[in-house]
This record gives sequence, structure tokens and C-alpha cells, in this order.
Amino acid sequence: MIRTDSRKVMPGDTFVALKGFSSNGNEYIDSAISKGAARIVCDEGSYSVPTINVPDTRKWLEENLEAEYGSIVSQMKIVGVTGTNGKTSTCFFFYTAMNMLGIKCAYLGTIGFYLDGKVRSLPNTSVDLCDLYEYLLEAHSQGYDVVALEASSQGLDMGRLNTISFDAAAFTNLTEEHLDYHQTMEKYALAKQILFRQLKPGGLAVVNADDPYAGYFLLEGNKNITYGFGQGDINITDCRFGDRTEFCFTAEGRRYDVSMQMPGTYNIQNIICMAAMMHHLGVPYEDIVRVIPELSTPNGRYNVFNYGTNKIIVDYAHTPDAMEKTIEAARGITKGNIYTVFGCPGSRDRYKRPVMLHIALTNCAFNIITVDDLNNETAEEILHDMFEGNTLTNYEIELNRKEAIYKGISHLQDNDTLLIMGKGHEDFIKVGKDRIPHNDVQVVKEFLERNGRQ
Repeated sequence: MIRTDSRKVMPGDTFVALKGFSSNGNEYIDSAISKGAARIVCDEGSYSVPTINVPDTRKWLEENLEAEYGSIVSQMKIVGVTGTNGKTSTCFFFYTAMNMLGIKCAYLGTIGFYLDGKVRSLPNTSVDLCDLYEYLLEAHSQGYDVVALEASSQGLDMGRLNTISFDAAAFTNLTEEHLDYHQTMEKYALAKQILFRQLKPGGLAVVNADDPYAGYFLLEGNKNITYGFGQGDINITDCRFGDRTEFCFTAEGRRYDVSMQMPGTYNIQNIICMAAMMHHLGVPYEDIVRVIPELSTPNGRYNVFNYGTNKIIVDYAHTPDAMEKTIEAARGITKGNIYTVFGCPGSRDRYKRPVMLHIALTNCAFNIITVDDLNNETAEEILHDMFEGNTLTNYEIELNRKEAIYKGISHLQDNDTLLIMGKGHEDFIKVGKDRIPHNDVQVVKEFLERNGRQ
């Protein structure tokens, strides 16, 4: 097998020394050899095993992965979803619905690698190209020849999805995120646009017409289809929110009535995006509509827990746009007050911090401000940015995230909602190079077990 991660090298493997965003593969060559690498590919040097010097190790990697495994991967049906928010839910809905209809489908993305249930966690939304090939080949070997794949902007920009051709590519939305990496919204959009340049001949581009950046993804030469509220090739109308979400959509001249568990206009968009890709792969809309009522959100995405007359909701929302949409969705099912527990991550997108705080303080009754991933910053540095210019007082600071959740729950009285946002499915809080065990969903479940579901 070809490897770029020395930790995964097995006897007989070829190790390719890549120069990445924050690492240099040449530093791990000796480690790869000690683990049994039979061949080294690098840009310079000679080692104790056969060594190939090439001017561009990434190009060598891509060409050889494609030459060795492309005949298998190219025959698989792969759909890719990109966007600031909605990638995980859309892919997970697709994965779940396809399997419900008896079509074996795999999922690769933020919450892990799934075949018939979760197989393993992944280090990034878009994994290293070698790992991606390995997971695709594993899926194929077990009969899963349809794959729903999240495509992050950084992964696309770094070439982690190069050589992969897609049967369908979807764009959900674009809001301010990762600008510490991309610098401008245009560069951010152009990074995501790469996905739509990797469609197979006859592949489908599914684009959210409601998003102002939609034009970046309607490329000439692609088979484009748009969706939106009151516009688009798939037209969404008659939305009603309550215990269930109900809406209608029109596609190919026919109207379909839909009922689903998930709240919020953003989940309607995610479902329609899913439906368009499924239909492109040959699934009739009638069958898709039949399974939508059974779909539920993935772990850490708007997971709702009942506590007496109140609701506790755990969500991954970690951008201003996602926070606004999560609060909006909660307001549609809340008769009383809305409370939040959240923090802002360190070492990225500092501009978001005061924006997110303002959204919470102006839209919710009270807010417990806590930590998210600190990464390489201190809580004090993050809080300083969050509270710059703030004059509102409906908050409390509790840096122990578990205690913050308990304090948030203590505010609930009657028909209220607590939103716990930012970490979602994640099982740790990053502090420097350390990962401190923590899971929001588990904290809530443990609280409810001790205090009784009411």
C-alpha cells in the first residue's frame, strides 16, 4: 500500500514524503523505514531501502494512486457535498436514506467513516488522499459502491480529493468561516469550486439558489440543477413548523408533500439537496419522499432531549450563520425562553468571536459563556475578543464546560430550550497539543439519567 502517514506504515509499504501545510514528510522517513517501509519516495536524499527522488512527491502520489486503484474507484458512485454549513447533515441523510432503500452506501466526513454504522473516527473532514483511497477500497470490498463524501474547502485546496471524480457535487451555502486560511470570501468560494471541476461526464451539480454565492458553482459545461424557496429547478413552498416540519417541493413538473422530524429551513434545504443527488443516481422521488419521515439528524447535529416541558438541544453550530439558524429553528418549537451554552475556538477566525457573542446575547434570554477548543490560545485571550465592545449583561462565564452545561440546565423553567452549541459530536476539547475528554451529548445524557427524564 502507498502511505503518507508514517504511523500507518506496514512492512512492504511505499512511504511518500509529502510537504504539507504544517509538516514535512522528510522528517518521518526514518520512522517509516523502521516500521517496514520497502520503498521511499521523496524529493531528495538516499536511504537504506530503495529510494525514488522526484521533483513533486504529491504529483507522484496522485499518479500512482490513480494508476494502481483508479480502475476500482472510478466505477464507484461518489457524491461530494461542500459548503460552510450542512455538509455533514446532507451527506448523513443521503447515506441513511440510500441504505433504508436497500442501496448499500458509505459515508466519509466530519463524524467519521460509516458503512453499516460507524466504523471509525477521522482526523479531518476531508482526509489525506492515501487514507481516502484506503477507505474507498474498504467500502468497495464490503459491497458499498455508493459513497457520500464531505468536501471541505481546505481539503480541496490542499489536493486531498485530487484524482477523485464525482457523480454528483452539491453546494449548500457559503458564510464567513476559515478566513484565517483563505483570507477572502472569493478565495474561499474558489476553493470549494474545485469540487465542481471534478465531476464525471454527465455528473450533476446541485446548487442552493438561495445563496448569494451560487453563481460560483454553476459552471459552464456541467449539468446544473438549483433548489430554493420559491425559486430554482426544485422549488420549495408551503413550509410549516411545529412538532414536525412539513413542506412541499416541485421537481420535474410534479409536486411532493413532505413531513420530517428535523426543524429549520436549513434542514429543508439539506433534505432537498440530498433528494436531488439521490434522484440523479436513479432513485425515484416517490421513494425518497417515503423515507424522509424516518430520517434523523446525525450525532451532535440538533440532537433534542426532553427535560420535563423543556428541551435541551446539542448542536455543532460554530459559525455566526449556523448559530443564527440554530436559534431560529429552536424559536419555532419554543414557547418559553431560549438559553445557550457556547464558546469560541482558539487559533482561528478571531473576527467571529464578538459576532457570535452578539447573536447570542441579542436573541436569547441568558447565556453561559464557556470554552470551546482552546488550541494554542488561552481562555482569557478568547474572551477578550468575544467581549470587545459589548455592553449587554445577560450572560455568565463558566470555563468548565461540563459545569456550564449544568448551569444552563438550571435556568430551564417551563417550556424553555437550552442550546448547547459548538462541539456537537466531538469527544474532546483541544488545549495546546492535549485533548481533554469531553462530550456534550454524554454530559446531557448523564444529567438526565441522574435527574430522570420527565
